[in-house]
Amino acid sequence: MPEAPAGFVVGAAPTIRGEEAGAGPPILLCHGITATRRYVHHGSRALERAGHRVLAYDARGHGESDPAPAGEGYGYPALVADLERVVAARVGEGRFVLAGHSMGAHTAVAYALRHPERLAGLVAIGPVYTGEPEPESLDFWDGLAEALEEGGVDGFVDYIDRRQRIEPAWRDSVLRFTRARMLGHRHPEALVQALREVPRSRPFERMSDLERLDLPALVVASHDGADPGHPYAVAAAYAERLPRATLVSEREGDSPLAWQGGRLSRELAVFYAKSLSSSL
Repeated sequence: MPEAPAGFVVGAAPTIRGEEAGAGPPILLCHGITATRRYVHHGSRALERAGHRVLAYDARGHGESDPAPAGEGYGYPALVADLERVVAARVGEGRFVLAGHSMGAHTAVAYALRHPERLAGLVAIGPVYTGEPEPESLDFWDGLAEALEEGGVDGFVDYIDRRQRIEPAWRDSVLRFTRARMLGHRHPEALVQALREVPRSRPFERMSDLERLDLPALVVASHDGADPGHPYAVAAAYAERLPRATLVSEREGDSPLAWQGGRLSRELAVFYAKSLSSSL
């Protein structure tokens, strides 16, 4: 059995907390908004068993990491700067695979555009950003922030239930999953600010920017019935723009691949073995 993950701390203002486990070529994981470092591969140890060193951290204001310092916020420039600090402190020299879900996918793409030479591969799981925030989308996020601010976790979960148009077959699972995720944060007041700022921030200017990323890429899509917040069509658009991308998903009607930690980890390991081994 792989050893239990070991915690790490990076810097201050804000202090970023994470964990790593395993040995071998590194894979760094970035989670989505209102998630924590657990919610990329969901506790799976398959990557470590496949011979990888796996690193994951809580974004500023999320999980165990500190909120943004006074005068700073939660936009993508700050999120990418934190990622750069984690890379410098924990990954070290050499190339690595960078994987992210939702907000983490956008952060990973922004990092890749700045530092393509550092990456052996890029994995975008459930991307949402398409170059221009839509007013209807911003209204949703503002309402979610207000629900959390005024009603706490219960208000947050109720808002998801009312607004996200989840198919009945998936409703109970999604709400249970959402509640468990929200209980993992030390600073819920920071999430309120993040919910208002991140959707208004641009990780990159336009979708055509993805065409500059000439490196192996894996895009993970989910069908919209269970996860309408991460549209399948957006993931497909990322795969079309990234020059060397492969698009994967679950079979329609199955649980979203992004929720299946073991299977998702195995997809990442296969992606590495097929696409990256010869380049490292």
